[in-house]
Amino acid sequence: MGFLSPKLPRGFDVQLWHLKPRRERIQPLIRHWTENGFGTPWVVYLLYLAKIAGWGFAGLWFIRTTPGIGPLSDIAHWWTEPVVFQKAVIWTLLFEVLGLGCGFGPLTLRFVPPVGGFLYWLRPGTVRLPPWPGQVPLTRGTTRTPLDVFLYLGLLAAATWPLLSPATHLSAGVTDPVLTLAPSTLIPLAVLLPLIGLRDKTIFLAARAEHYWVTLLVFFLPFADMIVAAKVIMVLIWWAAATSKLNRLFPFAVSVMFSNSPLVPKVIKRLLYRELPDDLRPSGLAKALAHTGTAVEYLVPLVLLVSHDPLITGCAVLVMIAFHLQILASLPLGVPLEWNFFMLFSLVYLFWAHQPYQLGAVGHPWLPLLLAIPVVCVVTWGNLRPDQVSFLLAMRYYSGNWATSMWALTPSAIEKIDANTVKYHGFAKSQLRLIYGEQVAEVMAHQVYAFRAMHHHGRALFGLLPRAAGDDHEEAFVLEGELVAGVVLGWNFGEGHLHNEQLIAALHERCGFEPGELRVVLLEAQPLGSDRQEYRLVDGATGEIERGHVLVADLVDRQPWEVEDLPTYPAARIAPTGLVVTPRLSATGGSVDAA
Repeated sequence: MGFLSPKLPRGFDVQLWHLKPRRERIQPLIRHWTENGFGTPWVVYLLYLAKIAGWGFAGLWFIRTTPGIGPLSDIAHWWTEPVVFQKAVIWTLLFEVLGLGCGFGPLTLRFVPPVGGFLYWLRPGTVRLPPWPGQVPLTRGTTRTPLDVFLYLGLLAAATWPLLSPATHLSAGVTDPVLTLAPSTLIPLAVLLPLIGLRDKTIFLAARAEHYWVTLLVFFLPFADMIVAAKVIMVLIWWAAATSKLNRLFPFAVSVMFSNSPLVPKVIKRLLYRELPDDLRPSGLAKALAHTGTAVEYLVPLVLLVSHDPLITGCAVLVMIAFHLQILASLPLGVPLEWNFFMLFSLVYLFWAHQPYQLGAVGHPWLPLLLAIPVVCVVTWGNLRPDQVSFLLAMRYYSGNWATSMWALTPSAIEKIDANTVKYHGFAKSQLRLIYGEQVAEVMAHQVYAFRAMHHHGRALFGLLPRAAGDDHEEAFVLEGELVAGVVLGWNFGEGHLHNEQLIAALHERCGFEPGELRVVLLEAQPLGSDRQEYRLVDGATGEIERGHVLVADLVDRQPWEVEDLPTYPAARIAPTGLVVTPRLSATGGSVDAA
């Protein structure tokens, strides 16, 4: 791995390699990933370290502007003040909604420029995706208008106002009164974020509203209730994340994530797979790490919530610090780095610095409960019906179980998107070509295929691709839906519902695709307690052409490149005449078509 250049497989003849079928092209890259990950240049890691430092120092600056907060040399005496936590939450929300947090930079295949976010959301004509355009008045359409830009500017101003405000609101603490931000400074932000979300769900998700906006709401409670409610939210986040990992899929995410870390020794990386280089299913070690992490997320937060003993609480805090540090060390490709650092800060601030604020200290027990119930309902429904709830709102982090998609485009489709879509750059390969040249760009673009193939759902996406794109699928330009969303919407962070039929329709509205120019495989996440994953095959011009399901059991026992003869179970296929053909289902293996 070089400082500026990525680490690619050695002895690699790109010209001969490029002539092979796709599944053979990704095979050596998958094996390369097991020890080297994406092969990220060191300069990229320095970029992210600088960004984290910028987030931290800017947050301290906003806190230091508060009257009554002393100099940094006196931080030990003021870091536990209520306004410190409040401004940390609001600043991190603002950082995310600018597009500077999750989904930023080269590890999300965004190079020139490395940020989307505010560049898109301040520009009329870019694509927006309303969540319920048919049900909510004044939200129809997919084009950003001056009104949307004005609302977004208002959101930025609403977040900046409390950051520059003094703590003037007197609230009751456990022993003495404390000063917090005035509720009047918080109302515009609390109202504007969901309002904007009704016109563009991308911005609402980018703000990490399931955490920061929900936590913002507890700032309207008395201080003691606020601290306890914030603790409950953090525990719910951990428990929801743990619940999402109650499946056979999380070990795949563990092995892939740790393989990408420059801090994990190669000898450990090799032990994450059953038998390199031929059997790349997760090893016993990967499964043990996955199940241990799940147990930690369930048990240790429970201790934090109910413990009255400072020593036990301190030990639990240390365990969860180690838990989040190992996530940071793995450098997940969605780069939720500031989120993990915020979790570390909140962990110490809420459970250690305010350890005496227990559940019994709540002056109004029904208030935190009133906030927790809808969160629990969304999380529960999001696990049972992941097709209806964002994985972010359901807090299904890192589980390896997300909605995904794979797009197959003809050259004419790419030309239409470039000509008719308001955006800041081309797809990842064209950005990489500007930096490294054609051959390196081609290999690095295939690294994305390798990453996806190593997850269980990659077998389904590549296995279904020939059914979607036909016999000519090898000639198509195949692209992750994640990368399409990043280019067209300005933000991507593993949310498959940002690149489903709604985005396809928005692009068709602009580009007027011909039948066959764009074919997409859409794969939903596995519901809790089910072995099925539903899929849909969609044509960019005519709409859905097939739907059905695959079985997780058929995916987890295959190698990443074993995508031929994948058993699929179509429920309906749309014939060229428009008639719905119901196939005879079979579980005998191979593709199952209409009888």
